[in-house]
Formats: sequence, structure tokens, C-alpha cells
Amino acid sequence: MEVQFYILSGMKITKSELREKIMTNTIQDLQKMGQSVWYDNIARRLLTTGELQRLIDLGVTGVTSNPSIFEKAISGSGDYDDDLKALSAKGMDAAAVYERLILRDISDAADKLLPVYNRTEAADGYVSLEPRPALAYDTDGTIKEIRHLNDALGKRPNVMLKVPGTPAGIPAVEALISQGININITLMFSVGHYEAVSEAYISGLERLLAAGGDLSRVSSVASFFVSRVDTAVDRQLQEIIDGGRNDLVSLLGKAGIANAKLAYRRFEEVVRGDRFMALKAKGARVQRVLWASTSAKNPAYSDVMYVEALAGPDTINTMPAETLNAFLDHGLVAPSLREGLDEAERTIEALGESGIDMNKLTEDLQVEGVRLFGESLDKLLAGIAEKQRLLAA
Repeated sequence: MEVQFYILSGMKITKSELREKIMTNTIQDLQKMGQSVWYDNIARRLLTTGELQRLIDLGVTGVTSNPSIFEKAISGSGDYDDDLKALSAKGMDAAAVYERLILRDISDAADKLLPVYNRTEAADGYVSLEPRPALAYDTDGTIKEIRHLNDALGKRPNVMLKVPGTPAGIPAVEALISQGININITLMFSVGHYEAVSEAYISGLERLLAAGGDLSRVSSVASFFVSRVDTAVDRQLQEIIDGGRNDLVSLLGKAGIANAKLAYRRFEEVVRGDRFMALKAKGARVQRVLWASTSAKNPAYSDVMYVEALAGPDTINTMPAETLNAFLDHGLVAPSLREGLDEAERTIEALGESGIDMNKLTEDLQVEGVRLFGESLDKLLAGIAEKQRLLAA
């Protein structure tokens, strides 16, 4: 097979080497803007084949997980069967086996990311783990579970435990931050959700400072979901359009990005506020906004729309494999996040005028998010129990 060579900066390289350099530069361009790229996926194979290290070499600086991701990884492969059989032989039930399996993956991923954590002085290099979704409406249960997971993971400095931004999750966030535990607040869908989360973070830091704690040792991100908003809004909007409102067609696919931009505007107001600035002077870290749910669910939309439109400082974009690959292939980088705020406001106002209640819609999305993660975990536990039965046979 004939190998083509290209000349880059006086060096002769192959096409595959050129592609690697282009992909690296794309991520590095985001980093220059102050945005980190994390990988929204974890699986045993990712850790054992060297794939995670390859992504780290390309510029990926963190990993996020959730019950749906683990359900696909464990139920969809035989990579965990040896561990599953050994743990089952010890008399562990499906829930105990599940915990041991995910703790191993999270520990291994954290260890591989530790050099990134050290190199970035604790800005990046994190791996996130979510507790049982059933605890989303149980403040005390969430605090207990997060402490347990933190201890089980050896209190690794580059692990972030997830807490949903539900009404019960918010006081848990404040309590856990006050104890110096890294927290990734998830399932945020509205500016109101962000305001509650940022308040919990700042209050937790104030409590930590009052107790004599080191503010520089705790990190947090606020995970704001994007594409799920478009999916829900477009569903309602299409019904209105079908009823004769063709003038609203231009709003399709616009809600998620508009909503996110307005949340980021509020973020910048919070981090410039007197309360946080006082904490920052004592060593506190900015609670960065993390863009989650960044894969375009509608095939009619650009597969990199949520990456290209939300690039800006003090942010993270966690991408599933297909979105990351698409971005590396044809994504464009520009400082887009602070642009179009007036248009974003008009979009949200127009949706309200059309009859879409964004407050109710985003609250419903949070409830649905908890439910979907719970269903994934239930399905996974049933799958583990079935595998235990088959392996025993």
C-alpha cells in the first residue's frame, strides 16, 4: 500500500500523523480559550487498551460517568465477567458487585488522570462518579453515600462525586463542600438551577473557611445539560407549528444553546460578586460550568453545534465518543459563548410567548433525568443478577 507523506513545519509526516496533530490542535485551541475537554464515557476496555491514555495525549483532561454509561459498559460486554464471577463467588449480591466494579474503573481512571491533575495544579484531571439515583430526593442519604464513596476510593484528590441539583441535593452540596469533598453538581437545566447550585457552593466554602479548612483543596463543577432542552422544547414547539404557527419554525433547535448562554451570563455575575471574590482571595477555586448532554439528538442538526456554540473561559465540555470524534474531525473553534446574548434572551421570550413554559419544562427534565438514570441502574442490576445466575450455571 502506498503511503502518502505531508510536509508540516519542515517535517515529513504520514496522513495519520497529520490527523493526530490537527485533532490535538483543535482541543488545544479550546484550552487556550479556557475550556477543558472531558470524556463522557468510561468502560473497562477504555482503561485496559490504552484508549484513555491516547485521549489524554490528545488533550482530554477529565472523565465523567453516570449509571447509563455503566449500564452500557457492563451489560454490553464480557469485559467484567471475570471480576463478576469472582465477586459473586464471595456471596455478594448484584448491588455490591456493581459497586465494586465501578469503584475499580473509577480508581483506575483517576490514577491515569493524576498526572493531568498534578500538571494543571488541580484544575483538571478529574473523574466523576454518580451515587444511586434513588438518593436524589434524600439529603441525608446523599451525604452518607458520597462520604462512603469518597472513603472507598481512598479519598483520591482527583475524584469528583456527583450530586444532582434537586431540591434535596442542594443542601447536600453545601454540606459536602464544607467538608472539603469535590462535587460535580449534575442535572441542571435552568438559570434557576444554576443559581441554587452556585449559592450552595459559596455557602459551603464559607462554612469550610470558618472551620479553618483549606479552600484551595476543594473543586467543583456545575453540570448544565443542553441537548435535552432542545429535545423537549422542539417536541412542544413542533406541535404548535403543526397547529398553524409556521412563524415559529426558526426557533427549532435554538432553546438549548440560548438557555446555556444565559446561565453562563449568570455564572460570570456570580464569580465577579463580592462573596465569591472574598473567598477567591482566600484560595477558593471557580466552580466552572460543565456543558453536559452535548450530543445533538436530532440528526438534522450539526453534530458539533453544542461544542462550537459554547466555547468560552472557565468552562468544560464533556463529550461522548461520537461528539468528540465529530469535533476532532470537523469542529471549528471560536470564542462563541459570550456572543448573541440578546438573541438568546429573545429566543427564550419568544418560546414563552408561544405557550411553552420553560420553568415547568426544565423542572420536568430534572425529574426525568433522575428517573432515566434510575431505570438504567435498575436494568444494570437486573443484568448483573442474570449474569451471576448464568456464570454460576
